Amino acid sequence: MTDYREELLDVRAFPTEDVIRLQNAFHAEFPKADACMEYADGTLRFLLCQLDVIKYRDFIEALEIDGALKQAAFDIVNKIGSYGIRGSKRHFAGYNAERKVSNRKAKEQDRGKHYYANDNDFPKENNPLPAEFENKIVCADSLEYLKKLPDNCIDIIFTSPPYNFGLEYDTHNDTAGWNAYYDMLFGIFRECIRVLKYGGRFVVNIQPLYSDYIPAHHIISSFFLENKMIWKGEILWEKNNYNCKMCSYGSWKSPSSPYLKYTWEFIEVYCKGDLKKPGKAADADITADEFKSWVVAKWSIAPERHMKEFGHPAMFPESLVERVLKLFSFKNDVVLDPFNGAGTTTVVAKKTGRRYLGIDISQEYCDTAEKRIAAAPAPQ
Repeated sequence: MTDYREELLDVRAFPTEDVIRLQNAFHAEFPKADACMEYADGTLRFLLCQLDVIKYRDFIEALEIDGALKQAAFDIVNKIGSYGIRGSKRHFAGYNAERKVSNRKAKEQDRGKHYYANDNDFPKENNPLPAEFENKIVCADSLEYLKKLPDNCIDIIFTSPPYNFGLEYDTHNDTAGWNAYYDMLFGIFRECIRVLKYGGRFVVNIQPLYSDYIPAHHIISSFFLENKMIWKGEILWEKNNYNCKMCSYGSWKSPSSPYLKYTWEFIEVYCKGDLKKPGKAADADITADEFKSWVVAKWSIAPERHMKEFGHPAMFPESLVERVLKLFSFKNDVVLDPFNGAGTTTVVAKKTGRRYLGIDISQEYCDTAEKRIAAAPAPQ
């Protein structure tokens, strides 16, 4: 006898003909030995042994049934996770027998999510961005300029702060002492958190200074956690930059002090107050294939190849920004980059139908950003 995991879905609020259509279509698509549905008395009973959840989602999306029923039928399966993978299928058999923690759900509820951020005092009322700041490139000190903005008026922040590696920026000293560097950076980040909407996202691209053993991504993460932001996740940006093979090996063929090499940078994602961001479904512009690919948190994207053309020593590529904006924001959202540089964040914001505010202390970079935005096509 096949061992099934049982889940019950109350479907009384949905059209009966849609529930029956879902049940029949499911049985025509998936082997009964893997999973089946049984409808009776207002309840849809799911019996799950193993299931390819990606295939199931595509199947659900293609059905012409009530949208809320689609979502409920997918969520009840997707929430379970699994106790293993068989090929591309999640394995549910023996779930209850293998469950070794008694009262697990109750304990999870008592323990709570993101406990470190739950005592925040963020105001929940969001405000519109005043018109004078919308779709602007501003040459200014971000710390001072951001003070002009009201609380809770920005939907998403995406930025990459100066590395402090000794790069040749136009006006910025990239070799400051570390305490001075982080005092500067965190002063700006505090203002950014203030102007970010409740439920908004703060996304930071950062590369640690491995040669000096400065774990910048951990230091920055500690700052955000201390300031009651919710850590949503971490993406590895795999740059496939194998020039690092030419770097020093440290203590050659010795455990004394080998030097580790990295071909990736980090994308850290935080939320203010709530993991769920408000927005209209019609304003989501990410495709199903993009979503399925991009939620896998390792992105293989080549580095920017046109930095000399734009006169900036440390740019990220437009494709990186596109993924961040489409995965974590809606069309017409307001995008802020407080270290806008040559303007990549704001250019992609325009291309994807979002509003923007880019701030940089260099007039040369701001002029470059303005030219790029003027040449950028509006979304179709």
